[in-house]
Amino acid sequence: MAYLTNLVYLCVLLLASPWLIYQAARTGKYRAGFREKFLGHAPVRTGDKPCVWFHAVSVGEVNLISPLVRMIAAQHPDWECVISTTSLTGFNQARKKYLGYSVFYCPLDFSWATRACMRRVRPDCLVLAELELWPNLIRAAGDSGASVAIINGRLSEKSFGGYSRLSWIVRRSLEQIELIAAQNNEYAERFRALGAPATSIHVTGSLKFDGAVTDRNNSVTQSLRRAAGISSQDIVLLAGSTQQPEEMLALEAYNALRARYPHLRLIVVPRHPERFEEVATQLQAAGVPWQRRSRLSTEGIRPEARVLLVDTIGELGGWWGAADIAFVGGSIHKRGGQNMIEPAAYGAAVSFGPNTRNFRDIVRQLLGANAAVVVNDGVELTAFVERCLSDRNYAQSLGARAQKFVSTQLGATQRTLLLLEDLVTPAPADVLPFKDRSAA
Repeated sequence: MAYLTNLVYLCVLLLASPWLIYQAARTGKYRAGFREKFLGHAPVRTGDKPCVWFHAVSVGEVNLISPLVRMIAAQHPDWECVISTTSLTGFNQARKKYLGYSVFYCPLDFSWATRACMRRVRPDCLVLAELELWPNLIRAAGDSGASVAIINGRLSEKSFGGYSRLSWIVRRSLEQIELIAAQNNEYAERFRALGAPATSIHVTGSLKFDGAVTDRNNSVTQSLRRAAGISSQDIVLLAGSTQQPEEMLALEAYNALRARYPHLRLIVVPRHPERFEEVATQLQAAGVPWQRRSRLSTEGIRPEARVLLVDTIGELGGWWGAADIAFVGGSIHKRGGQNMIEPAAYGAAVSFGPNTRNFRDIVRQLLGANAAVVVNDGVELTAFVERCLSDRNYAQSLGARAQKFVSTQLGATQRTLLLLEDLVTPAPADVLPFKDRSAA
């Protein structure tokens, strides 16, 4: 089986190599961590503490596991946690967020790389954030004596359809996973339909709620407000995790309303770093005074620049705390939406587009609590912002309901940790073939 998957991966890699080379040259992606990705040369773990290996693909998952890592540090100081990522942005964010922890690139799913990485890390439990079904990685964990868990398990309708077409592979991987902590009953049923043992599936809720900050006076948000010169009189419209053309839709709303509402400010946070320059060019062409977040410290605050482009990584959570009116991007077209919990937790008046399949359950609950608004296009976004500006009681009530809803969803982190505790128990040495060998 391993030989077959290796062959498939090599063929895919060969076919995709022109695109990968182009992306590496243009954006810097895929160049870092070659030895870790292809050879499994993760940092060698030398201690004998029980070890939990968290795999968080990119920035979203890196942030997602934060409350669980903190809780483990508080409740199980005898455990050791290591964190792997796949993307460059995820790796950089993890290095900043988890100081003192071992952070490395996860090996690609070649059998030689996954086995070598297991020998070096020697985890007691491999924890996959949301859903990462890599057959060789899961098999290598089991062969090394480590248990495997999926936390904050999410299986969208689209992903379910794709995995169903590979059910002969997926079922074998799911049968090797001891714990699937699903976000809700809908996702749990899909895992069962793909062949996961019912005894391994538990509904714990979403970790994203526990990771949300509710206090606008937190030090990060206050520091960002000072850096941008946001006053208590300003009303901030923040468009976060945006995709093309959502930045310009937000700018159109701002331009349509700024003359009547001079305290209005616009902050735009594109989802992907490679689009920072594209959005900067669009803002320049629009002729509005604007500034880059990355240059505030060197250029100083320009009072006339009421539009801010956040061209830095990992700050969106703090910026949401400065938002009075929020538009959550990736939702106007086909992306499937981005995390709307963070602005809701701060009590912002939250809006997003109609395409939010990645957060369908959360959206349904927010809309059911009358705690968010769907805007189908730029015209509706402008109308929503105008209503929030002209009727502050409406905006504040909408935000208060959103914040209250988030407060009712807390507790997934503790429930998840209770389940992991049953897995992170060192097994006898004779069943751990890699535990007593020197690292590769």
